[in-house]
Amino acid sequence: MLINGSDLVIQCLKEQGVDTVFGYPGGTILNVYDALYKYNEANPKNQINHILTSHEQGASHAADGYARSTGKVGVCFATSGPGSTNLVTGIATAYMDSVPMVAITCNVGLPLLGKDTFQEVDIAGITMPITKHSVIVKDINKLADTIRKAFEIASTNRPGPVLVDITKDVTAAMIDYEPVKIVKKPVKKTYKDEDIKTAVKMIEMSKKPFIYVGGGAVISGASDEVRELSKKIDAPVCDTLMGKGVMDGYSDHYTGMIGMHGTKASNFGVSECDLLIALGARFSDRVTGNTASFATNAKVLHIDIDAAEIDKNIKTSASVVGDLKEVLTEINAKVKEQKHPQWIKHIKELKEEFPLSYDKTNLSCPYVIEEIDKATKGKAIITTDVGQHQMWTAQYYKYTAPRTFLSSGGLGTMGYGLGACIGAKVGNPDKICINVAGDGCFRMNLNELATASRYNIPIIQVVINNHVLGMVRQWQTLFYGKRYSQTILNDNVDFIKVSEGLGCKAIRVTKKEEVSKAIKEALKAKGPVVIECVIPEDDKVFPMVSPGAPIKEAFDASDLEKK
Repeated sequence: MLINGSDLVIQCLKEQGVDTVFGYPGGTILNVYDALYKYNEANPKNQINHILTSHEQGASHAADGYARSTGKVGVCFATSGPGSTNLVTGIATAYMDSVPMVAITCNVGLPLLGKDTFQEVDIAGITMPITKHSVIVKDINKLADTIRKAFEIASTNRPGPVLVDITKDVTAAMIDYEPVKIVKKPVKKTYKDEDIKTAVKMIEMSKKPFIYVGGGAVISGASDEVRELSKKIDAPVCDTLMGKGVMDGYSDHYTGMIGMHGTKASNFGVSECDLLIALGARFSDRVTGNTASFATNAKVLHIDIDAAEIDKNIKTSASVVGDLKEVLTEINAKVKEQKHPQWIKHIKELKEEFPLSYDKTNLSCPYVIEEIDKATKGKAIITTDVGQHQMWTAQYYKYTAPRTFLSSGGLGTMGYGLGACIGAKVGNPDKICINVAGDGCFRMNLNELATASRYNIPIIQVVINNHVLGMVRQWQTLFYGKRYSQTILNDNVDFIKVSEGLGCKAIRVTKKEEVSKAIKEALKAKGPVVIECVIPEDDKVFPMVSPGAPIKEAFDASDLEKK
């Protein structure tokens, strides 16, 4: 079948089972968009759904949210120059959190490369440090294999984003195309039986084991295996921001998040355990605090698919490099059932002595999150931006399943959540999708409300408005002598009018008694709804660990009052 390069791109996407693309057209990618148009007209029952976002960054975040929530590879399109560079923040976000994504961009024609042509930029070179692989295709004969390889690289081993840049002349060139049935290659076993034996022995010798779960457990689909391990060896479980939902938030063995804004039960428990079992986690600085003081009483057993993570931040006693689901299946089959009644009793006492708490006097973000949890019964997909609201959402919503909490953990991208929420809803049309953003984050990419209203995508955007950059202000209060340099946002922006102007229903909430009604109204709506919740400017996220301090020195408001 003789087709041009643009038609080949579309055919390769269909080979990979792609049903949705997020993007924004422009000059160099016009041939591809024309091919997409013709393909969809010719195949009304087997179309590739294209979501036109308001900005290319929104497209990359939407592809990311689609990927995180479905487990599939997210796909986004952009044109050359500023179109492609607008993807960079979204690509870096996906890279830091190991999200499978393929970004397809088009560049100027091959004869024009290197001549400072209009909208020419070396996007493959720019994105090299923030992708698993980036490549420019200058030969039509290499296009199909490159796209197929891109999807393989993006989705196998430790996932991540791949960028494929195509010169415009390649999108117009003709080639004889033969369809290929994509068969996933079996994953090669990367560990030895001896590794499993060592892990089992360490677990069985432990008197005070603690399981620490990261995003790798979500990616691997190992939630059932993690829960089985916790039950079989009678071990408490904490998680990172990326590991939310792997452990049922209502489980007696679950202690909450670990780290800078983790629970005291998690931080103290990890500091006291004799075996720390790290599952698909990378020991980031926000988890460990002072690494020299982290889990000093424990041996560390680290299981991860990426060998580069072993001993990178924390020295391990033993490790298993491999797919977490596969490794845990073997460990669960071999390890003997354990009981640690005194240890579990102690952890329970920590949970009872140091529960999460907040000032219930005024309307607050924790209260809003608890009301959302109540209304959705913990079954919604929650996306967030970055800051105080992100931590409160991680703390107070009870996640019961993986792939239901989507947030920028590694890069900390403000403006991530709304695009991700749109992508999640497109990928999961039957699920409730809610984005929680602070007013500072919301300002950054609120233009994507126009995308939601254009397609009448029924998402709920909650804006926690304290009229300041809340997390930065919290640090300024605690560590910078209350010098609030450039963190006050108390201006004349009216988020209700802006939201309505972008085609969304909007509700402002200023009292606690208004929250439940607003959420119920939003859940009944057939299109996008914005709920603005106005909270005090000096609400703080607790517990907290000072930067660089040991996590066992977590403090809260009452500890500050004692000082």
